Amino acid sequence: MLPLQGMRIVAVEQYGAGPYATMQLADLGAEVIKIENPRDGGDSARRVGPFHLGADDSHFFQSFNRNKRSLTLDLKRPGARQVLAALARHADGTLDNLRGDLPARLGLTYDALKDANPRIVCAHLSAYGRSGARASWPGFDYLMQAEAGYLALTGEPEGPPARMGLSIVDYMTGLFAGLGLLAGIIAARAGGVGRDIDVSLYDCALQNLSYLAAWYLNEGHVQGREPRSSHPSLTPSQLYRTKDGWIFLMCNKEKFWPVLCAAIGRPELAEEAAFRRFADRLANRARLTRILDAALARKTTAEWLDAFAGRVPAAPVNDLAAALDSPFARERGMIWPVPHPLRPDFRMVGAPVRSGDEPPKRPAPALGADTEAILGECGFDAERIAALKRDGVV
Repeated sequence: MLPLQGMRIVAVEQYGAGPYATMQLADLGAEVIKIENPRDGGDSARRVGPFHLGADDSHFFQSFNRNKRSLTLDLKRPGARQVLAALARHADGTLDNLRGDLPARLGLTYDALKDANPRIVCAHLSAYGRSGARASWPGFDYLMQAEAGYLALTGEPEGPPARMGLSIVDYMTGLFAGLGLLAGIIAARAGGVGRDIDVSLYDCALQNLSYLAAWYLNEGHVQGREPRSSHPSLTPSQLYRTKDGWIFLMCNKEKFWPVLCAAIGRPELAEEAAFRRFADRLANRARLTRILDAALARKTTAEWLDAFAGRVPAAPVNDLAAALDSPFARERGMIWPVPHPLRPDFRMVGAPVRSGDEPPKRPAPALGADTEAILGECGFDAERIAALKRDGVV
């Protein structure tokens, strides 16, 4: 039995952050009912290229929506609130990722759904929150990276500001939203009363600043970009040159430094006063980088990884293909077959949470594929479903 088996989540979601949150829950066994607007052609992610699987499907959409069910519902149509209430009666929670001013207008808040189900938990993932000066603002990951200081921390010191290569704020906010929703459901099951849960991209982007924020808030230290992607205070913890490319070393505990020195044939460095402790090495980092570059240039990255294995924390600097073709990724079972009707050999990166049970591996649903079945489960007969279709509600 998967950990979330028996849990039902109604998701009014689109694009990245919200769908990422509910996919994690679906991978763990929750039933996720994805509501899509039939007037708009469903989730816009269905049409994000460059790679497509038919007219209303894409690799991008599949990457955020496996193991879900799709129900078409136009929340702005008369009659939609009745459908939403029926869904809420049979659900543990809802999750939306809309502009902050929209959940209340569309009837997605706890206040709007509590009469149908007083235990319902309504999670809202917005750009800037549901209250305040920016509640009605749209917002996206890269904007948050820019405003929260990420671009000033990424790249070489002499280069321009640079964003991370991934939509990390979307993913982190999705995880926080999923965590908040599960926390709310646990509380509702214990106390019988649901609630609203709010998470925003902006708040999560700031929260991720972590210890760098503490340094500034308490000491006035403004961390900037460091050379070679270095750790701001620990070294060696950065990129180094090898015979055929690069390697990343992270001696983030003192015990690894003498082991590294011995492994590269320079044991005397461990006792040299200029390099004895973290503070010493940081003060002399430029000189130490030159020394380590020279030593590491004697072998290839692969040879050094063999020499360091299990003793010195090290990693190759892969491109995307090398990362995904890695034998270790396959050993870990992280490349999943997810057969798609148009691509029986379709593959995806798998879920990182392992519960001891085989996770589901169903492709993302076609637009509205489960509408009639879900409405039937909620008590709608064939005549009423036909009427909803005629009225453009579903």
